[in-house]
Amino acid sequence: MQRAGAVIGSAIFLVIAPGTLAVVVPWTLTRWQFAPALFPIARVLGAALVVAGLPILLDSFARFALQGLGTPAPVMPPERLVVTGFYRYVRNPMYVAVTALIAGQGLLFGSVTLLGYGAAVWASSFRVVLAYEEPVLSEQFGDEYARYRAHVRRWWPRITPWRG
Repeated sequence: MQRAGAVIGSAIFLVIAPGTLAVVVPWTLTRWQFAPALFPIARVLGAALVVAGLPILLDSFARFALQGLGTPAPVMPPERLVVTGFYRYVRNPMYVAVTALIAGQGLLFGSVTLLGYGAAVWASSFRVVLAYEEPVLSEQFGDEYARYRAHVRRWWPRITPWRG
């Protein structure tokens, strides 16, 4: 795939998938109206999760296009395994970022409903990763993915970056 096509495809998928999951649905559930805080530092923690999650998500999408020469969408997968940037710390930074954005908004706006939705999104992501993504990546990238998988955890970030 050409780099321009990968960038356009990734941008479209970013708007459609994470845009819906982490922007449209949370707005629909909360109208971004503040309810009482769930606990004393909930809003600060929520804001921190949103501020941390957004650059992780954007960087991860950019790496898929520019380094992987593909998109996160299964119809236009990357040609190269992406193991740089936040991928050096955690295998699924996009899912971690989307979950952080949703949970952050739940805490920020005081919405237990949104926190429950975030948990459901994470559980669905977990199933997709186990049932589809990991088998496909193992088949497509073989030993390279096996080495990466052995050193970088699925959900919980490493403290130091992996330098495979």
